[in-house]
Amino acid sequence: MHSAGASSSMTALEIRATWSLASLFALRMLGLFLILPVFSAHAPSLSGGTNLTLVGLALGIYGLTQGILQIPFGMASDRFGRKRTIVVGLVIFAVGSFVAASATDIWTAIFGRALQGAGAISAAVVAFLADLTRDEHRTKAMAVIGGSIGLMFALSLAGAPALYSVIGMSGIFALTGILSLAAILMTLYMVPKEAAHRVDSTRPARMALLVDILRGKELVRLNVGIFALHAMQMSLFVVIPLALTEHGGMPVADHWKVYLPVVLISFVLMVPPLMAAERRGRTKAIFIGAIVALVVVQIAFLLGGDRLWVLFAGLLLFFVAFNILEASMPSLVTKIASVAARGTAIGVYNTTQAIGLFVGGAAGGALAHAYGAAAVFLFGLVATAIWLVVALPMRPPSRTIPPTGSQRQA
Repeated sequence: MHSAGASSSMTALEIRATWSLASLFALRMLGLFLILPVFSAHAPSLSGGTNLTLVGLALGIYGLTQGILQIPFGMASDRFGRKRTIVVGLVIFAVGSFVAASATDIWTAIFGRALQGAGAISAAVVAFLADLTRDEHRTKAMAVIGGSIGLMFALSLAGAPALYSVIGMSGIFALTGILSLAAILMTLYMVPKEAAHRVDSTRPARMALLVDILRGKELVRLNVGIFALHAMQMSLFVVIPLALTEHGGMPVADHWKVYLPVVLISFVLMVPPLMAAERRGRTKAIFIGAIVALVVVQIAFLLGGDRLWVLFAGLLLFFVAFNILEASMPSLVTKIASVAARGTAIGVYNTTQAIGLFVGGAAGGALAHAYGAAAVFLFGLVATAIWLVVALPMRPPSRTIPPTGSQRQA
């Protein structure tokens, strides 16, 4: 057991687990994000790539296969082990990357992207980190993963166009496969050993765990929240790039000048609230405050989305709130779910996240096309307001027993 004195700071194992798993996540997400800023510009060079519906399918099908397979991968990690499941997922992602790299037509690219999404390791990684960290440090650990994802996104926005000009789209897809293979080596040799826990592997027992997770009120609140958060995020970024171009006078190539500083500053501003949540037991207040901030963002965009300074300030507040919620919500899921059901619970959580991405993109595109950006901001406002109502009665989880000796092994 950890001593009482050790509880105020992270142990060497917790630090190693946090940074190795965050680096694994970062390698995987960098490979994914590098594609997003340049694929639509590259697509016309592929056979069938002038069909925007198919281009959108190529980008979005990743989220669809992720959504379908998050729960099975999470359950597999509970039954067969975290590392084994992560390695299998990374192999599938790498194969999809190399398939997409070989594409000369849009359908091959779509198939490759579908395979990339089929490597749905997020639930296993988050559950693994939860296994190796104590409750009082888990949000901090999740924040490192959330920060690494945000940083990779910012770097991709800034660097992908230049990288595309050097190695092309095939080269970027191949690079994603290489990064995935590097992540496998990191999983095998840098990530700490797994904590041993017994899981009833019979089908009725696994299904009973899944039913309990789907019916748990506090988990339902978080699943509604992650759906609303990513539906709002995806719909928002259907129109924000257009707003920066039309109202800010910024060509697409210069959008990184807004995104990069906003994301980096948000990392700094998110730390004090997360520290307050961890050390002063103000989890619910910080959580609800972040949702309220998102409501304010949507109202600001709705009323002043044609002004560059409103767009900049709104994006900054959005990313601060988004990063806080992205760090705290998976942590809350792992605290509420039992150890034996963590992978399954995170699988359900990530599935609703993927569905939110799909719904937000589809709704945002349709609303923007039919009614303009204001309708998209109103959609985000309604989604976030509903989430706020659902979240208000939440009960923060009590702390559980810290990891035992098997979890402290390097």
